[in-house]
Amino acid sequence: MSSPMDISVPNLEGVKISDQNGVPLASSPASPSNGPHEKFHVSVEVCLKPSSTARPDDVRKAVEQMLEKRSLSYVDGPIPVPNDDPFLMENVHRIRICDTDEWVKNHDILLFWQVKPIVHVFQLSEEGPCEELTGDGQLSSFNEWILPAKEFDGMWESLIYESGLKQRLLRYAASALLFTEKGVDPFLVSWNRIILLHGPPGTGKTSLCKALAQKLSIRFSSRYPQCQLIEVNAHSLFSKWFSESGKLVAKLFQKIQEMIEEENNLVFVLIDEVESLAAARKAALSGSEPSDSIRVVNALLTQMDKLKSSPNVIILTTSNITAAIDIAFVDRADIKAYVGPPTLQARYEILRSCLQELIRKGIISNIQGSSQYILSDYVTLKEKLKMHEIHEVQTTFHLCKQLAEAAEACEGLSGRTLRKLPFLAHAALDNPYCCDPNKLLNTMIDTARREHSELPD
Repeated sequence: MSSPMDISVPNLEGVKISDQNGVPLASSPASPSNGPHEKFHVSVEVCLKPSSTARPDDVRKAVEQMLEKRSLSYVDGPIPVPNDDPFLMENVHRIRICDTDEWVKNHDILLFWQVKPIVHVFQLSEEGPCEELTGDGQLSSFNEWILPAKEFDGMWESLIYESGLKQRLLRYAASALLFTEKGVDPFLVSWNRIILLHGPPGTGKTSLCKALAQKLSIRFSSRYPQCQLIEVNAHSLFSKWFSESGKLVAKLFQKIQEMIEEENNLVFVLIDEVESLAAARKAALSGSEPSDSIRVVNALLTQMDKLKSSPNVIILTTSNITAAIDIAFVDRADIKAYVGPPTLQARYEILRSCLQELIRKGIISNIQGSSQYILSDYVTLKEKLKMHEIHEVQTTFHLCKQLAEAAEACEGLSGRTLRKLPFLAHAALDNPYCCDPNKLLNTMIDTARREHSELPD
């Protein structure tokens, strides 16, 4: 049997969740006014080198000691692996501070004496997706990854949404796993461990599900040392030979059941385009499809219900057509989060992250000290625009204003298109080997307008 998590409640506003070794797994924000001795729990993620054979606990303790010795301020982003620590230099690929924006407002920073770092050590799997073949040689209806996977590394940080969405999903998962682990009676308090993300295509719903699974596999690695992701395309469950669809569903859930029988294995099931379940049910009821299809839908819902009794599985689902989602499925989802087109602030931050990457890699030229060149975030830029005096290099401020204009021109474009925009703009330059940032931004605005004109009515 697995050892239960311990939960301590230091005050009414902050709840800390720990594993059997006392290592906090997740925490919900406590108020900064909880008193001078209240420390903020900040996640520090430590990625091991592929060649490392060190025990995660040894690395965790070494990183904790390193953080204690160094008077660091805590802001999101990477911190250097210390050159004077041969053990960490040999085993650690990178160290990253995460989620400090949960605790600070108005660009404040957390000082080392305010923080209790929660260190999560992980090693990326390089195996890639595993696709099984069916008996007739066709690809199976699902892909399988071992998490955390190299393929999803950095995905969570690259996804930019309205404030609070990603943290809401992290907190939900922590509560769902805790309630099941503690044996809360589901007839008295109901939860299904099912997340539904819905919204228009191109908003990153599938990527967010994969990134969430990756992030949870890191944050809960001390409780669940093995994590897997199974990705299902709901369309693939409806074979053109409907009698075969039932077999596909049975095979899929037999595979999942085998995985979750191992108590130290955390399994994520991603069902993409779940609205196809509703389409199949309606088609069957109208007589336009064989009645076998509705039996397949019902079988899938029944199998999902059976997973409720297993504490180590979370179901992630997406839908591009909100109105078409099967009501029987919607009722089962604990969280139904709308993921819409990026707002102006999100568009600015997406484009800013793109430009920062081009600056770091030397694609953008004509900037002094370009490798250290930092563009202001959206909130900082708005504050500077309200000021009468700009206390920084005029070039920086001008570029940020241009970036804001580009973000405004991109209204209505999906996050997927925004990520492609800098590449398309660069490809349109006369001389791509001498990329001036002002010219690139002007070309991005023109490219955004062209993308708008090519959108279907």
